[in-house]
Amino acid sequence: MQVAIVLYPGFTSLDVIGPYEVLGRLPDTEVVFVAERPGIVRNDLRGLSVDVAASLSDVPDPDVVLIGGGPGQTEQMSDGDLHEWLRTVDRTSAWTTSVCTGSLILAAAGVLDGRRATSHWAALEQLREFGVTPSDERVVIDGHYATAAGVSAGIDMALRLAGLQLGDDVAQTVQLIIEYAPEPPYDAGSLESAPADIVRSATERLSRRFPR
Repeated sequence: MQVAIVLYPGFTSLDVIGPYEVLGRLPDTEVVFVAERPGIVRNDLRGLSVDVAASLSDVPDPDVVLIGGGPGQTEQMSDGDLHEWLRTVDRTSAWTTSVCTGSLILAAAGVLDGRRATSHWAALEQLREFGVTPSDERVVIDGHYATAAGVSAGIDMALRLAGLQLGDDVAQTVQLIIEYAPEPPYDAGSLESAPADIVRSATERLSRRFPR
């Protein structure tokens, strides 16, 4: 199985590295990072860079496609080479997947038309603009599309995908290997659980990225 993870300038690291840690440990699986322009691709915080060797054209037929989100997502919404590649590989992929606002890129490319999908809570309603029904579930499976909510949800999505592809035992083995057993010190990881002042603070910090 070949997994293609798309990178672009301004990606959020955990969106892609979390799923990479899961999918890269599956048996008989090759994970390839791809970019429209191979070379050094820097993340949104500008403290981490990935040297991407493969261009989109180098990976024409992946079994799984994954694209994450990040502030750089806004520069990837116009139709072009990336959107054309996404539409092309989606025709033959077993799974087309996203994390966070990566679903907005898939939606803008037209591959999620009429589907249910999720995204980061601050961008969720933007999916409607592209004919996609937003869901506040952490992971949404609709056909051969798997979308994850914000950032850390990519790990959950990748484990779900591993279970669907290779069985629950394989997925649980990988979960144990990476010791994914979250015990967050605060119960503020969702709009429903976070205190009102924390929601206001987070909304203010995100307002420039997700204008309403």
